[in-house]
Amino acid sequence: MVCYSLVLFAGRPKCVIARPDPMNVLFVGAHPDDIEFMMAGTLILLARAGFQIHMWNVTNGCYGGISDDKNEIARKRWEESKASASIAGAVLHAPIADDMSVFYGDNFVRKACAVVRDSKPCMIFIPAPDDYVEDHINTSRIVVSGAFARAINAFESEPPLEAWNGKMTIYHALPFGLTDQLARPVCPEIYVDIASVFDKKAEMLRCHSSQGIWLSESQGTLSFVENMELMAKSVGGMSREFRLAEGWRRHSHIGFCGPDDNPIEEILRDKCYVDHLAERY
Repeated sequence: MVCYSLVLFAGRPKCVIARPDPMNVLFVGAHPDDIEFMMAGTLILLARAGFQIHMWNVTNGCYGGISDDKNEIARKRWEESKASASIAGAVLHAPIADDMSVFYGDNFVRKACAVVRDSKPCMIFIPAPDDYVEDHINTSRIVVSGAFARAINAFESEPPLEAWNGKMTIYHALPFGLTDQLARPVCPEIYVDIASVFDKKAEMLRCHSSQGIWLSESQGTLSFVENMELMAKSVGGMSREFRLAEGWRRHSHIGFCGPDDNPIEEILRDKCYVDHLAERY
């Protein structure tokens, strides 16, 4: 079902466009702060366009620390995740695994299916299928399978929820660092201009304060906000359209939506640029 309505974008009326029904979107990260690093600009723009945002970090982030034990780290990171979600006005779904424990299998697919059936999203935003760490890659695979099974009556999710046959478009974020596992650059098909919401995206990322020291000491990165900004500038440069951007690639439409469906292009319009040449390769 498609509804038509006037979209209010950052307080200014835009033209009448097709709106998905239901107006729910699901953003999934492997770890707390993954969404904020690679996806939160698009998330905020969709929230401002009137969508109900759902956020789900598959792991509890329990190994993202230096000195605390895993239970204390997980507790801190859950509080940080709640603070970030509150900034976006998002529904936050609970994690289902420790760090380094996300493996493709029946148990995880059933739990992912339950999150999809519960949130009923018209769009799902997930990690890259070729990211630098296995938790990200496996999260991507698990969510795709869980979404595919959403409408199968005989497939029992965990917990059990009624099958749902809603149409959805699945988007993959760029990998962290903008390269695949072999350090080869990854270019997006779709660019979203996040300059107008960059400060809010940075505010969400700063909620994950426990990660600043850990990332610096364990991976030798800049401050996490500086690192995020550098990636946003790089993606903006790739677009040749925007100063700061997030990049996306569409998953195959088969089993999910129509072959030409690209709702973020229709909804975000002048804040979205599609590289049609990239679509062909």
